[in-house]
Amino acid sequence: MWCSTSCFGQGGNNLDAQTLDPAISTQPALVKQLIIPGLLTGTALLINNSSFERDLQPKINKGLSTNIDDYTRFAPIAGMYLADGLGIPSKNHWFDQTKNAAFSLVITQLITTGLKVNIDKDRPNGANNEALPSGHTSLAFASATVFYEEFKETKPLLAYSGYVFALSTAYLRMAKNKHWLSDVILGSAVGIAVTKLVYHLDHLFAWNPFVKSEKLVVFPNFGNGTTGLSLAFRF
Repeated sequence: MWCSTSCFGQGGNNLDAQTLDPAISTQPALVKQLIIPGLLTGTALLINNSSFERDLQPKINKGLSTNIDDYTRFAPIAGMYLADGLGIPSKNHWFDQTKNAAFSLVITQLITTGLKVNIDKDRPNGANNEALPSGHTSLAFASATVFYEEFKETKPLLAYSGYVFALSTAYLRMAKNKHWLSDVILGSAVGIAVTKLVYHLDHLFAWNPFVKSEKLVVFPNFGNGTTGLSLAFRF
């Protein structure tokens, strides 16, 4: 009886600790998720201002003047709401998706801007000295990672499709001679890392006033040169 009671009590303490702090049991998972952005950061720092990077840029630069990269960076977010409207199952309710996306994009933008100002690296076209990291790329990969986190368990193939837009954005930034290779690589690392952290800590801001409103959906709205979100009821 003593052994049984002792073992049961010890197991109960462990369970309580995990219940009180969900991050304890998921800490190894977080470290694993940050391996890729860590490797990307190391790669960016390794090739930054290198002869390899300088020689590569003229080969990628196509002198493009398109502004499609202003839209592809947010395409995964638009795709997420479109999937919601089509009834494709996701990890979170649309309101929680919106919270996570907002936190990811805002924090990513703040970090990217701070790095740009302090690193002081010239763009390939000489426009200014705010090349590293690429802001368009960091937001594109933050958007793609939000999309991935929402659908990786229900629609894995769909979940990865967001990164097609992110990679396209990175390429366009170089093809327009706005960024070097290390700029877009570091931008991708920032976007991925921030979003992974936001999803890891989303239990800290788990508030949803619309959780019982399953018929209320949100979707992107484009038209007349403007973009935004619209609310609708699904019947």
